[in-house]
Amino acid sequence: MSYRILITGGAGFVGSTLAIGLKKFNPSWEVVAFDNLRRRGSELNLSRLKTHEINFIHGDIRNSEDFEGIDGINIIIDASADPSVLSGIDSPVTPLVQTNLLGTANCLEFASQQKAAFIFLSTSRIYPIKSLESALFTEAKTRFEWLDNQPMRGISSKGVSEDFPLEGSRSFYGTTKLASELLITEYNELKGLKTIINRCGVLSGPWQMGKVDQGVLVLWLARHYFKGKLSYIGYGGTGKQTRDVLHVDDLLDLIIHQIQNLDSYNNLTLNVGGGRDISFSLQELTGLCQEVTGNKIEIGSVIENRSADVRLYLSDCSKLQKVCNEAWTPKRDVKQLVVDTFEWLKANENQLKNILN
Repeated sequence: MSYRILITGGAGFVGSTLAIGLKKFNPSWEVVAFDNLRRRGSELNLSRLKTHEINFIHGDIRNSEDFEGIDGINIIIDASADPSVLSGIDSPVTPLVQTNLLGTANCLEFASQQKAAFIFLSTSRIYPIKSLESALFTEAKTRFEWLDNQPMRGISSKGVSEDFPLEGSRSFYGTTKLASELLITEYNELKGLKTIINRCGVLSGPWQMGKVDQGVLVLWLARHYFKGKLSYIGYGGTGKQTRDVLHVDDLLDLIIHQIQNLDSYNNLTLNVGGGRDISFSLQELTGLCQEVTGNKIEIGSVIENRSADVRLYLSDCSKLQKVCNEAWTPKRDVKQLVVDTFEWLKANENQLKNILN
């Protein structure tokens, strides 16, 4: 089947990777990238999109009128967001709500008008911080690990599942994404929209413009590559904070599978991540960055925790594996992710040094 696919945030890291990957997978699909180019470095993706014959529309999801004139869309992939967990904590909250909630509402309304399926990239940050922090854990040599026997449902050594309790605070960022999830469910039920919600853990890979508050793997690697400065912040300052991670190309593979099986995924909310098998602590990531770049840099230590940080997060993707009958599973481990990103850094050093250094 031939599709016309609109990707919001289409010039960003995830959006551009999905746009190019979908076009490569099926050249008969028409892919449209919609982006306001607000994120620093997103302008570098415009030439990549053009090379792969992807239409670009300069627009802002906060403005419903920016969707006017776009027609014939079968699928919308909402990859646009302010992705910083620190947004709104020491800054006004309203801009975050306008982007991450009002923007989603505008996308959903446009999807309803077009009768298009809607694939939403949500976040693991919808799970409450205090509940995650109260989970029982052990401190291993290089990382923190969750125990199997927990005082609450939906969490084990495998990670957090979708039935983890949602009561409690989760950051302004996580709240806007959870509110968007609720809105999507209503559009599915009351307007008959086909919808899929993917709660992504850490995503990473080439073309991610990593920062302290979002894109930590790329930031860590870039600081090693350019011989910059880093610090282990919080939880004793030893770098044992642990996250699962998913190569953006593995996300692409999943999105392709979902597009090909929309009815099977309709109205589902799914954890999407690398799980315990594809995870890293900052301490372990440091070793990988040293190995791949050949550089060793000084890393400071700050004992105090940052606002809205969590000691540990792993995605339990058992529900996803059951739905897809293991037709999709991540193929790329953390080492492959670091190597792929390193090759991208080397190939684009002059463009990236002022952004990532």
